[in-house]
Amino acid sequence: MKLVIVTGMSGAGKSTVLKFLEDINFYCADNIPPILLLKFAELFEQNGEMDKIALGVDIRGGKMFKDLFEGLNQLTEEGYEYEILFLDASDETLINRFKETRRSHPLSKKGSIEEGIKKEREILKDVKKKANYVVDTSKILTKELKEQINNIFVLNTGFEGLMITVCSFGFKYGIPSDSDLVFDVRFLPNPYYIPELKELTGNDKPVYDYVMNFAESHIFLDKLIAMLEFLIPQYIKEGKTRLVISIGCTGGRHRSVTIANALYKKLSEKRKNVIIKHLESDTAGRSRR
Repeated sequence: MKLVIVTGMSGAGKSTVLKFLEDINFYCADNIPPILLLKFAELFEQNGEMDKIALGVDIRGGKMFKDLFEGLNQLTEEGYEYEILFLDASDETLINRFKETRRSHPLSKKGSIEEGIKKEREILKDVKKKANYVVDTSKILTKELKEQINNIFVLNTGFEGLMITVCSFGFKYGIPSDSDLVFDVRFLPNPYYIPELKELTGNDKPVYDYVMNFAESHIFLDKLIAMLEFLIPQYIKEGKTRLVISIGCTGGRHRSVTIANALYKKLSEKRKNVIIKHLESDTAGRSRR
C-alpha cells in the first residue's frame, strides 16, 4: 500500500493536489486528525481494495496537529511506509489568495492574515524538513502543478525540488519581476533589421537559424549551461524550490526567444521540471500588461 501524507501551508493548494491524486486513482481523505493516521492506515489495509492512499493533514486540526509526529511515529512502529508531500507558497502569494477568496487564516480568525501565516510557518517548519517532496505553488499554473504531481506519483521520474522556468522578454517592457537570473543577449545580431525576418519570432525556424548561425550564440549558450550546471545543484542544496532564468533582448521576440528555446532544450535533456515562457512573442510583440 502506498501512503502519502499531504500537508503544508494553508492556501498553498492542498485541496487541489488531493483532487489531482484522486484523478490518478488515489483514495483521498482530507482534514484527518494526525493521531488517527495509524487507524486509517489499518482500515485501508484491511479493506484490501485500496492500494494508493492520500491523507490530508493541516493546521485546521488545531491542537490535534501537534500530534502529527506521534501519528507518524506510530505508522513507522507498525511497519507502514509513507511519504510526505508538503505544499508551500510565498507569504505574498498566500495573502493574495486569502484576500481573493475573502477567507480568514485558520490561525488568525480575528487577527491579520500575515500574523496567521507567520504562526503557521513556525509550527510547520519541522514537518517541512521531514517532507519527501516540497512543492512551491507561488508562481506555477494549475496545469504545471498537476504535471509535477504526475511526475512524482505516475511517471516515477523523480523529484528534484526545483522548478525551473526559462523566460524570454524584451528590455523595452522591463525585466520580469520574478526573475532570479537575468541575461542580456542584445550583443547578438538583430534579425529585426532583416526585412524577411522582422515579422517572425524566435519560434520560427528562419529566425532561429539566423541567430544560431553566429559562433557567439553557441559560445554564450555553452558558457551559460556550464554555469547553470554548477548553480542548480547549489540552489537545490540550499532548499530553493523555484528558479526563473530570464533571457532578454530589445523587443523580446527574436534573439531572446531563440536563446531561451535553445537553453530550454538543453536543460530539458537532463531535467523534467523545466518550463518555458515567451512574454513578448506570445502576445505578438504587444506590451505586457
